[in-house]
Amino acid sequence: MDLFDDIEREAVLPLAPGAALLRGFARDDATALLDAVAGIAAQALFRHLVTPGGHTMSVATTSCGALGWTSDDSGYRYTARDPATGRHWPAMPNTLRQLAQNAAKLAGFAGFTPDACLINRYAPGARLTLHQDRNEHDFAAPIVSVSLGIPAVFLFGGMKRSDPTRKLRLAHGDVVVWGGPARLRFHGILPLAHATHPLTGDCRINLTFRKAGSARER
Repeated sequence: MDLFDDIEREAVLPLAPGAALLRGFARDDATALLDAVAGIAAQALFRHLVTPGGHTMSVATTSCGALGWTSDDSGYRYTARDPATGRHWPAMPNTLRQLAQNAAKLAGFAGFTPDACLINRYAPGARLTLHQDRNEHDFAAPIVSVSLGIPAVFLFGGMKRSDPTRKLRLAHGDVVVWGGPARLRFHGILPLAHATHPLTGDCRINLTFRKAGSARER
């Protein structure tokens, strides 16, 4: 679709079986969430990872939880330790975990227990191409994605990269949850437009909660 699908304003907007947009769900917790992110980033700095194909990602990233997501010329994977420091990733703050669990429950996925939170920082112009989240060991658990700061356009596609995509404008505090039959849908972020937000300045912070599973630990 060429136009934004942001005309619907209900608190819970179904996107597909197993997927929903929760408008403003994290807004009231935003300050606490961002404070927690600052603490995590002080221990595990944001960095621009390199893809297996040798491209430097425009999005800066860090992680918290039992496992963290990383990428280099050997592939995409989860690790128990931050490759940059050799230390375990920072523990996932309860503020983050509880928000993810509450959002998952509202979307129909009670009992979600994330063990990894990928934290992405988008500057204007940064983007994320269409992809599937498939490095996790447990596809039965949903993905919970929290948007904070300046807005972004989220692309939500189908099970094939070539399937049509739906464009959704994600504002500060919006949360997208997808799992079950939607778990492996392709998704991405269009290049961010220039904007500012009182809490984040000229960037967007995205928290993506996952259940990676110990089988992926290296």
